[in-house]
Amino acid sequence: MNRVLGAARMHLMHPALSVGVPWAIVLSSFAINLGVWGLGDVGAETDGAAETGGLASLYITVLVVFVQAVTQMFPFAMGLSLSRRDFYLGTALTAGVTAVGYGVALTVLAGIEKATDGWGMQLAFWAPAGLDVGNPALQVVVYALPMLACAFAGMGIGVVFKRWGTPGMYALALGTLLLVGLTAVWLTWREVWTEFGGWLADLSVADVTITLPIAVAAALAALTFLGLRRAVP
Repeated sequence: MNRVLGAARMHLMHPALSVGVPWAIVLSSFAINLGVWGLGDVGAETDGAAETGGLASLYITVLVVFVQAVTQMFPFAMGLSLSRRDFYLGTALTAGVTAVGYGVALTVLAGIEKATDGWGMQLAFWAPAGLDVGNPALQVVVYALPMLACAFAGMGIGVVFKRWGTPGMYALALGTLLLVGLTAVWLTWREVWTEFGGWLADLSVADVTITLPIAVAAALAALTFLGLRRAVP
């Protein structure tokens, strides 16, 4: 257990990178949105219906941070004679703690945003598109599970790079592009775009923020562990 905690602490050696950069980016996005909403009077013009996806920048940045957590820290951990299992469990522990921490912080920010009527300008930045579920404990879960899925996605990408290098990254990008593209072709061929759009619209907040992220995180966690066992430091 001590070696797992040691592996987890490695990821906090540079908090300015692992924590500071994600917050710097999302707060920059928040400041830009405040400027747009304030100068353009967007909230009043749209009667509060305008949405922003600025919060997604935080999730994307955390994904990138965990890519670096594997590509940069994995060789260092092997140099310290940690096992691949210890490194994986330590990194997964860091992902879990990070997700919960971000979930709590975002819940607090969403509460302030709600109490101030969107910072006085009907801006729903921290809880957009119905993410405000009204229950603080559930709100933490709604934020944390997608964050956990992003962290494991980052770990997975990092493992692909360490195991297969640049060709692996190209293959991953090509495979993802083909998967999305062929899905679009199939939907067009079957003429079911309307049904597909309706299915997406019928998904509940719980489906999008709890059920789906749990499934994705579990699948990526298993694949990442299997890949890391044969990765080259």
